[in-house]
Amino acid sequence: MALPMKTMKTAMKAAMKAKAMKKVMKAAMKAKAMKKVMKKVMKKVMKKAMKKAMKKSTIAKGKRAKSSVFRGSKAKTSGGLTKEKLTKNKGGKVVSKASSARAKKAYSKTIGGWNTAVMAARKALAIKGFCAVGGKSAQGKALYAKAKSLYKA
Repeated sequence: MALPMKTMKTAMKAAMKAKAMKKVMKAAMKAKAMKKVMKKVMKKVMKKAMKKAMKKSTIAKGKRAKSSVFRGSKAKTSGGLTKEKLTKNKGGKVVSKASSARAKKAYSKTIGGWNTAVMAARKALAIKGFCAVGGKSAQGKALYAKAKSLYKA
């Protein structure tokens, strides 16, 4: 006895659906089981990692890096400066010895001589307070002339 075509089609459809669902469910169940196992493994790994404390850095970073190295609380700056390579300037700021020496040398070669001449001229002319060097006033012109003569000598 042959089944009508319509009945056959619905039966086939149902069978195919069941087969597809079985495949999907199998994959889903496998994923669920794996998730449980992975969770357990990750917990174990995280516990191990958490036990280890972080190592304290000996490299000073930031705005107060040089001062903390100079004080001795850190070993060196991120640029590699150690306590031996640092010094305090006139203003009390911690600076690099090399850069300080370089700046002093540059100052003496450029404007240092003129500054010394102006200071000596101010002392010689007994000028106190503000006076524009080479300004419109007679005092300013005299100061400029005196400084220029001292600078050349």
